[in-house]
Amino acid sequence: MSSLRAPGLGPIVGHTTDRSCRLWVQAPLGELAKAESEEDRRTLGVLVVMARAGLEIPPAQRPVFYFRLRREFERTGTFVLGEERSLGERGEPYLLEPDTEYRVRIGTLALDDNFDNDARVASDALADVLPTPQVWAAALDRMPADECEASFRTNPPAGACAEGLAFLVGSCRYPGLLWKRKESDQIFGPMTEELQIERGGQRPRLTLMVGDQIYADTFNVMIPVGLADTHAEFNDRYQRAFGSLNMRRLLRSAPNYMILDDHEIEDNWCQSRIRSPNKKLLFNLAIGAYLSYQWSHGPRTYGLRLYYDFETAGYPFFVLDTRTQRYIDDVPDSLADNHLLGRPSLDPEEPSQLDILCDWLVEQQHRRGNAPKFIVTASVFVPNPVSSAGKATVAAIEESDSWPAFPTTRRRLLQTIVQHNIQNVVFLAGDVHCSQVAQLHFRGEGSEQLRAYSIVSSAFYWPFPFADGDPADYVHDSLDPRTPDTFKVSDTVTMDYRAWNFTQEDNFCRVTLGRTHHQLIVEVIGRDGKHITTKGPRRLPADLTSVLDLAPW
Repeated sequence: MSSLRAPGLGPIVGHTTDRSCRLWVQAPLGELAKAESEEDRRTLGVLVVMARAGLEIPPAQRPVFYFRLRREFERTGTFVLGEERSLGERGEPYLLEPDTEYRVRIGTLALDDNFDNDARVASDALADVLPTPQVWAAALDRMPADECEASFRTNPPAGACAEGLAFLVGSCRYPGLLWKRKESDQIFGPMTEELQIERGGQRPRLTLMVGDQIYADTFNVMIPVGLADTHAEFNDRYQRAFGSLNMRRLLRSAPNYMILDDHEIEDNWCQSRIRSPNKKLLFNLAIGAYLSYQWSHGPRTYGLRLYYDFETAGYPFFVLDTRTQRYIDDVPDSLADNHLLGRPSLDPEEPSQLDILCDWLVEQQHRRGNAPKFIVTASVFVPNPVSSAGKATVAAIEESDSWPAFPTTRRRLLQTIVQHNIQNVVFLAGDVHCSQVAQLHFRGEGSEQLRAYSIVSSAFYWPFPFADGDPADYVHDSLDPRTPDTFKVSDTVTMDYRAWNFTQEDNFCRVTLGRTHHQLIVEVIGRDGKHITTKGPRRLPADLTSVLDLAPW
């Protein structure tokens, strides 16, 4: 048995409820290297609760827990504090209190054993060869806080919507090359500081990263330089991204929720590519890494599916997988065969992701009334690219790599919103390297009173504004005759939209929800930690803070 060591990556604070928190770490790189030649080395995490509600727990009374770091997940592992027990323990788990701040420390421990490498060793059997976890409390206390400490606040009691909610959202962290890697990490410093700032009576409770947390294809899918296509290269992408100084601080400071987009695999990925043996191997490598580094600390709402839902302070979120279930079956000159959220279900007992999303929306409206409902989609719902509007060809629309190429999926979702009078739907997206907000407008069958918005925050770091994300590339008003983009929801209902507050500056958004005035405030914050107050290449003065009026709830 080795001595206790700080994690190689992490801790990451993951999915948090009013009574639990999922915490993630990875063993040190040295242990990963040894694992290649010494398969019988088993790796454990050791977690101690240091403080609760701002008060230090006396050292002799601190709860300590063992948990597994699995070889099949790159020696990563999670412990659900508040739900799980230490390896081999009986009795009740350690209980967390709602709306309470906690501070924990996590170390890693390598264990040489005589178990058969091919056997699945039960946790009870492993616990029998371990000392009581409390023996590590003092060693964890001596470890550097910036290497092993995490803090989080549990949610308010489950049930009614709180008076307000604030959170951070963003996407697209281009890795940078050589000395530029420091620039790619810069914005996460101000994000960590923003978590401690109270405005409107709210401090941000969580961070949403809505795609392209890594770039497996550093340059482009067609350029072989910088492409991750081996197990080691995918792991290296995550090590560089999640191990950078500021991002590591952010990930251990509050709950984080992530979903993948194309660059976790390769540019503009869709499932038709998996028919190629080489692409199938690439997909397996990419998703294996994604499961280890991103999915594992998120909610497990739907088993092994990558999409999930959760709630915070009584407000519901549904996080879509718009990438691995994206089908462009390509009947010539037709978009009807394209499906963004999986193929349509053939049996109600086997619902598609789209079925589950629509049912979720109906249920949330029934349970929570007009309370805002957040749909996280890595691909932008609106506004659409100019290239896909008007009389664009099918090929041009499919090239947009976004919702316009999937009208069947979009129509079903909008029909659900209209038919069930689902109020205050808010789409949260990234991807396009150009932040913006948009309001959806419905017409027909009394749908005019519905409020729905789209918030896009992108990119955390993208150094090429001249090459991608120009605001002129996106429809600003779907009723403008220059860029007509009205969407037919049904024979009697249409959807239009208006978009504004475009910026290509590196940024994240702080979203603050206020029940008193029924508003959603979107603040755009740059990598210097200050609100972005200019627009365009001439940096003209602009107020990019958006105040979005919602229906009362």
